[in-house]
Amino acid sequence: MSIIEERRTEIRAQETIYQIAVSTRTDDDRAEPNTRVMITLEAGGPGGEPVAEGSLDLDLDVAATVADLITDGLLSVTGGGRSPRRRSAGRAAQQGRPWNDEMDAELESRWVAGESVAEIAAYFERTPGGIRARLPRVGCDPENPGCYLPVPPSKRTDLDGGEPG
Repeated sequence: MSIIEERRTEIRAQETIYQIAVSTRTDDDRAEPNTRVMITLEAGGPGGEPVAEGSLDLDLDVAATVADLITDGLLSVTGGGRSPRRRSAGRAAQQGRPWNDEMDAELESRWVAGESVAEIAAYFERTPGGIRARLPRVGCDPENPGCYLPVPPSKRTDLDGGEPG
């Protein structure tokens, strides 16, 4: 695991001090490293006694959606004066939602068959930027329609079927 970035914030509300840490990290030890977001909350009372604690460990792809859900939930129970966020008419319905193996296979198939980013985005109800960002994860080259990414030298095998290299 490698921490990419970490932000810490501390605020006082009445007699309680809240500390929140948000860090992004990669799981380098996995076959397909992915970026994760860890959110940790701790709160201490006037004597330093713990009054709240918890954490969330999320895929980067869903962090914005979870942030919206938490914000809307907290505002609805506190009467925060802001109405819950509504999906704008231009926002893709599946934007920020996780991908699964079947969707990845369909994305790869459509790209290799020659469909455009716009067509694929419409099919998956996602943004063109989201599609371009996902293509390398399924081995497709977003810069060359219908093409796969080249195999990196560390993953190549020689013609005799020997070790990579």
